[in-house]
Amino acid sequence: MAVEHPVAAPAGDQTRIHNIGYRNYDGPRLGRSYATRSLYSQSLRGAYGLGRSVKSKVLPMLLFVVMCVPAAIMVAVAVATKAKDLPVDYTRYAIIMQAVISLYIASQAPQSVSRDLRFKTVPLYFSRPIETADYVRAKYAALASALFILTAAPLLVLYIGALLAKLDFADQTKGFAQGLVSVTLLSLLFAGIGLVIASVTPRRGFGIAAVIAVMTISYGAVSTLQAIAETQNSTDAIPWIGLFSPVTLIDGVQSAFLGATSAAPGGSGPTNGEGVVYVLVVLGLIAASYGLLMRRYKKVGL
Repeated sequence: MAVEHPVAAPAGDQTRIHNIGYRNYDGPRLGRSYATRSLYSQSLRGAYGLGRSVKSKVLPMLLFVVMCVPAAIMVAVAVATKAKDLPVDYTRYAIIMQAVISLYIASQAPQSVSRDLRFKTVPLYFSRPIETADYVRAKYAALASALFILTAAPLLVLYIGALLAKLDFADQTKGFAQGLVSVTLLSLLFAGIGLVIASVTPRRGFGIAAVIAVMTISYGAVSTLQAIAETQNSTDAIPWIGLFSPVTLIDGVQSAFLGATSAAPGGSGPTNGEGVVYVLVVLGLIAASYGLLMRRYKKVGL
């Protein structure tokens, strides 16, 4: 309890010394793993605005609904018409909705890291048991998990609807599993790229603009070059051009190994040999993103 000690002072001066009675913490110390899990949980909740203001919930929840509504409509049509297959493959859905996914990562990657940089709270994290690697892993895992929820939820809607429509169980389960593999790679790749870009600036608006620019410009440029290559009958070049955009990278991996139809012009997806290069590039970008984040936050935490 605070104790006041009056001291001699000139008449009219109310100066006092206050002993505020700081006490040592005697409770359990849960350590780095608990702090890392807490940061992961808080960051994942924040990616959907949970625990924050209503305004912060509007955009992520709206994008989640936008992702799921087309899947629900497809299911309703399949059930009503007694179709023998779904209108779209599980592996194609995320590619079709890539604009919504890019907008989500552009809005939530800066939210995850830019505020910590802007308000200089990162050194406060590192003043506790948590270390640079813990911070980076928690933020990366949280955003990748949020993206996985965003992209896997409509696939689950499609799968449940397919079973309700009494479509072939084995085929639908195989397609659903292939779709989950695809969106897992997509979530890891997009989360890494988004966090690296957002960590460069403490200004959230700049981070949003930069992420949108990288995602949309790269996809637009690659699609244009692939279309030009097709008109010039240079179909062999189309798969290699696809290495330069995150969206076409995922499309190439799933068309080479997951039985998906390529979105490239003329359906000129990579062969299995070219697909190996795609996988190596995707894994390399994920590892490079993690490494760049580590270097960035080691400097910030000094």
